[in-house]
This record gives sequence, C-alpha cells and structure tokens, in this order.
Amino acid sequence: MEPPEPDRTPDSAGTSKADFLRDFQACFFVMRRLASFPWKTCLHPVCRTFPPSVRFRRLFLSELIRRQEAAGCEPLDELYDALAEVVGAEDAVEFYKSYFLPGGDAVSLLENASLISEGTTGLVTWEAALYLAEWALDHQQVFAGRTVLELGSGVGLAGVAICRSCSPSRYVFSDCHPRVLQKLRTNVQLNGLTSPVVGVEELDWTDATEGELTRIGAETVIASDVVYDPVVADILVALLGRILRSSSPDVFICSTVRNQETYSSFKQRLGKEGIEHQVLTGGVTDVFPYNRDSSIELIKLYKQSK
Repeated sequence: MEPPEPDRTPDSAGTSKADFLRDFQACFFVMRRLASFPWKTCLHPVCRTFPPSVRFRRLFLSELIRRQEAAGCEPLDELYDALAEVVGAEDAVEFYKSYFLPGGDAVSLLENASLISEGTTGLVTWEAALYLAEWALDHQQVFAGRTVLELGSGVGLAGVAICRSCSPSRYVFSDCHPRVLQKLRTNVQLNGLTSPVVGVEELDWTDATEGELTRIGAETVIASDVVYDPVVADILVALLGRILRSSSPDVFICSTVRNQETYSSFKQRLGKEGIEHQVLTGGVTDVFPYNRDSSIELIKLYKQSK
C-alpha cells in the first residue's frame, strides 16, 4: 500500500505534505506515537523486512481502523489483513527499529523491549546517540577520510549513520558486554557494513592499554550516553586520558544529563586527569524523532595545555 506521489505544496502552517508524510513514517518505524495517521505503513517494504514489535503494530492498526470508522470511512481490506497477521501473534523480546536518514535510506536495528536487560543498558538506542548522529550528519568533515573509534557503541545507531553518510576511512565499533557485542555485530551486518572498513571490537575500559589504542589509530573518538554512573564515569575518564596520551584525536562525548551531580563529577574528574573540555553549542538538524526536551550536552575534549 504505497502512498501516491506526495503534494509538495506548503500548507497553511508552512509545512509541505511531503515533509508531514516523511515525519509520520519516521515516527512509525521507531514506534513513536503520533496523533494522526495519514497513510499506511505496516505493508511498507521496511516493515516487512524489519518489523517493529507485534504489540506496537497491533495498537497502530487498531487505532487507524478505529479512526477511519469514526470518520465514516470504510477501512481498506489490507488494513484488516495486516491486523489479522498480528492479532494472535506472540510478541518477542527483540524487534526492529528503523531510523530514516535524510536521503531516505533506513538504518534498521535489532533492539530489546526492556531498557535494562541482561545487566546492561546497551541493547536499546538512547537519545544522546540520536543527537550525536544528527550532529555528525551536520559535521561530516569530522569523520570523512578518518579512522573513527566509538566507545560503548550499544546497538550501533550513531556508528551506522556515520558509516552510511560521513565516509570514514575506517570505523571501529566497540563495547565490552558479550550480549551487546553479539547484537552490535548483527546490526552492523544487517546494514551492509563489512570489514576491513568497519570492525566490531571488544574493548574493556579498565584494561585497554595505550598500545592497544595506538594500534586502533583513531583520529576521531566518540561516545554517547556513557556518563550515567559515577563508577563507570571514573573508568571512562581514565580511558580517555590514555587515549589522549597515545595520540591526539578529536574526542566528542554526548550525554543526556539525567543526574546533574553525576555529570558535574564527571567533568571535575576530567580536569583532575588533565583533560579540558569545551561545550559545543548550537542546534542540530532534526532528522530522527525523539524527545528534544531532554537535557543533552555534547563536549569536545583536549589535553590540558601546559
């Protein structure tokens, strides 16, 4: 059920129908609720290949049919057929979320239903990763032709978006949790990223040596949503110190500030480690749907000047 060619004439609010349909589609595939349903998405090729959760599709279709009936419209048979597919289906612990890039390509990721699962928070996409990916799309020169190391890659949203859009010469995803690494490798393969340009490595922050970091040879280092626990933050700062001593990469850390005390302590610890930071201000181009009221901060790190 593909939509007709969208009307690109701006409406009274100044937003074209094409933009509205694009935003609606983007929200559907990351399972974010919208107040209206202008076209069918459950039979979209992306949904067929990388389906969102059964529960979400069931609720979506039921609400779409209800609203069409309330408006006096006869819902299409295809809607009932799509609903029949999920009414009796059992929901799974894992499902796909698909994030659309500006060119229309989708980054599809296998994620977990629970925010915390198997002792880790790394099996879902967090808001800071979405913000960092948007910032990267606006600053592609930071990644183009460079070796990039991502710390705590999680399910891989930021890295896949950068690999697809920013042309790094080499990209190293990294994490230490076995289940996260397994899912990360799956997502990298799902999105057609292959070695030697792209790699997934186990990197334990507590024992990563300067020699190991020199071997990776990162020219740009990024991380998102890794400052959430004081103990983890201390280990991260020590690692960042080793990274900046082993070479002089551009280092960017993006954080959702949930606990101001924990975040302030992280910044203070950076100073004690001899690391300066600069808060990068200015907006990013809206690409992905997420809560933009969250307090998200992106900082760039430097070796402390003597």
